[in-house]
Amino acid sequence: MGSVGAERRRPTPAQTESSVVQSYSFDSYQLEEEESSKDVPERGVLALSQPDFEEPIPDDRYHGIYFAMLLAGVGFLLPYNSFITDVDYLHHKFKGTSIVFDMSLTYIVVALLAVILNNVLVERLSMHTRITVGYILALGPLVFVSVFDVWLAKFTTRQAYVVNLVSVGVVAFGCTVQQSSFYGYMGMLPKRYTQGVMTGESTAGVIISLSRIFTKLLIADERRNTLIFFLVSISMEMLCFLLHLLVRRSRFVRYYTSLGQAKGPGRCHDPRDNGTGYRVHHDVTTEEVRFGNGGTGTSVAEEGLEDVVGGIYVRFDAPKAKIKKSWPSIRDMILHRYVVSRVIWAYMLSIAITYSITLCLFPGLESEIRNETMGEWLPILIMATFNMSDFVGKILAALPYDWSGGRLLLFSCLRVVFIPLFVMCVYPADAPTLSHPAWPCFFSLLMGVTNGYFGSVPMIQAAGKVPPEQRELAGNTMTVSYMSGLMVGSTVAYAAYSFTTPGHKIPTLGTHAPANGTGY
Repeated sequence: MGSVGAERRRPTPAQTESSVVQSYSFDSYQLEEEESSKDVPERGVLALSQPDFEEPIPDDRYHGIYFAMLLAGVGFLLPYNSFITDVDYLHHKFKGTSIVFDMSLTYIVVALLAVILNNVLVERLSMHTRITVGYILALGPLVFVSVFDVWLAKFTTRQAYVVNLVSVGVVAFGCTVQQSSFYGYMGMLPKRYTQGVMTGESTAGVIISLSRIFTKLLIADERRNTLIFFLVSISMEMLCFLLHLLVRRSRFVRYYTSLGQAKGPGRCHDPRDNGTGYRVHHDVTTEEVRFGNGGTGTSVAEEGLEDVVGGIYVRFDAPKAKIKKSWPSIRDMILHRYVVSRVIWAYMLSIAITYSITLCLFPGLESEIRNETMGEWLPILIMATFNMSDFVGKILAALPYDWSGGRLLLFSCLRVVFIPLFVMCVYPADAPTLSHPAWPCFFSLLMGVTNGYFGSVPMIQAAGKVPPEQRELAGNTMTVSYMSGLMVGSTVAYAAYSFTTPGHKIPTLGTHAPANGTGY
């Protein structure tokens, strides 16, 4: 091998004294890159005797990243909650219609299509591009409805009905792409950050419920308090977006996402980053071979050996097919998802069943529970109880207990008992079996805690069942199951409502909401 270098460039006598150093290791690190600012050690010392310059694992100082991820969870459920939590406003403006059921079904149908599309494009569009587009699509309808419908009242009642449904559909698409991408994102970080995002989902419900309660208590004018309610939601959503833009550039996040994408630490932190999975050791006076993120630097196998100072790199190349980046074929994409699904199928079923049972009852059926004494306050309080208890359940999901997939599936199925209990709170319509308002509040409390816990644990634990490079795909696949459960639950709830209330209708064309300060 030494003669090859001699043919290309005749060495000096001092250079011929150093020998070629060959050392191969397959430890998932990348080719070392010499830094020009680094002092050159004494000639002839082997790289195996030098310390390994590895980047220390970054710390989440002051838990700032965790807090940002919690707010990220707030960000992708807050817009939808903003549309359905002002249930009193909707019931008065669209009296006699199934507006809450229609919004819920619209959201779920569009969300399911969006999560499937996101799962297909997970290898084709960058994660942060998908998240950014999701935020933009979530903010747009909130601003539009709050300005043109609530504040300026530019639409007839029927037009407003359609505008609200279309807005919910756009929000559903944006927030679901954002949510699905975030779960893939969190799959690459430690488990507590997935729990933080899911806690943020419940926090969104708590924030919106409290916002609606306080705006209704403090401001008597319905149009004005609803406008302020929407402005609070817009401000929170913008805060979540800005925090995402800051956190994505943090050293902590870049370290873990590069590991999860099988690239190792980023180039700006660790010079060994070519994505090949092979590490080549060299003597301390070897040539400089630059190999960037997933790049294809000058290869000795292609251009021969080159003596620069006196030592020689010896590359043990990975096959080019492993280095080349290209979009996978349809067959490969299906195979990847099949392999992941075989490992986490019990967790997928568990989360789907948990949310399908919940969506059979919330928000549709809960919004229809009435009481003569409490009036429209009862559905607001029931929904607030659910959101707060769901928040508690997702905090409990952080407890270090490792559930098996089968046990999670069993406990998720047992939650079906909530369906007959809530039915007894509304049936028969003239005198429900459980007519006291404490019953639906108590059942909503239990359903919220169990939904928060058994809706979070499968998502948190599923990513840990697959290798790091498959965790983003596992997170996306779990979100498909999550949305499928929401779709089934919403469809059942809507069908039951249509069957029991055949007279529900869309407002007739041409009716205007009176501009009398009430917004109705």
